[in-house]
Amino acid sequence: MTPFDSVLFVGFGGPTKPEHIMPFLETVVRGRNVPRERLEEVAHHYEEIGGRSPYNELTFRQAVALKRRLAQAGLPLPVYAGMRNWHPFMKQVIGCMNTAGRKRAVGIILAAHRTSTSLERYQLDVSRAIEANGGGPEVRYLGPWFDHPLFLEANAQRIEEASGFRRAEWPAEVPVVFTAHSIPCSMADGSPYVEDLLASCRGVAQILGVAEWTLAYQSRSGDGRVRWLEPDVSDVLRELSARGVREVVVQPIGFLHDHVEVLFDLDVEARETADEIGLKMHRAATVGDHPAFIELLAQGVLGLAASGGELSEGSPAEQEQEQE
Repeated sequence: MTPFDSVLFVGFGGPTKPEHIMPFLETVVRGRNVPRERLEEVAHHYEEIGGRSPYNELTFRQAVALKRRLAQAGLPLPVYAGMRNWHPFMKQVIGCMNTAGRKRAVGIILAAHRTSTSLERYQLDVSRAIEANGGGPEVRYLGPWFDHPLFLEANAQRIEEASGFRRAEWPAEVPVVFTAHSIPCSMADGSPYVEDLLASCRGVAQILGVAEWTLAYQSRSGDGRVRWLEPDVSDVLRELSARGVREVVVQPIGFLHDHVEVLFDLDVEARETADEIGLKMHRAATVGDHPAFIELLAQGVLGLAASGGELSEGSPAEQEQEQE
């Protein structure tokens, strides 16, 4: 008998209607003294991609796919999805789990690469939601999977789908630019974020046989006086073009969904840069609900359940001991 009765996705959240954009952004930056001008700038990004974020929809799609895969494996668990910054907020979702009598859940934080933002803060949000409800399920979290073969395979296949190129036949003259969300260098210095990203990039490049690849950053925000991770993706595209590169693949390996930071920062801004310099750019999708990625999550849940809830060393459900 499985020691778990549910799975809990822990996500960022996103506005689903135009009128939700500004309240959502205000929730995200609460307590951080972000200028109103910056919020209006980001709100415009949402307007450029249709006035909403597909984040929640894509997260629910992942949840449905995981629930189906677990049922196929003989473990029919409900999969809940709670968000930090928009509906359904984590407090609401924990309340629903309590009403349904859920006592022990496998927690899956929807971030592949470890920083304090994507581990400690998300786990704290779950803890606060449980406290606000006067109790809730015990949650055991899956550990890191940034270098798991199935995560690497899902990303590799997304690149093949977008570019038309195939592994072991990759043209030497076409580099891959992997991207991730830039964070302050002070945060990066205190976490394995960059090392995790490099491991993911290296693993995908090895699968494909890519001769040249680069890790670039995007979506920088905040105080301009603070050092953030570089280089910026548009700067990398310009440098490649100046060297004579004529074709490139860009893949947002640091993201799990094609949400606003991908749809605007890459499909609008980076695309404009590529067009200006005459660089042919293939933009590969994020892993999303790719079957290999869903299988990774399913294996993690199944492994944790088979161990009686104890995290075994080396498994996809290995207990995370560091900050993300």
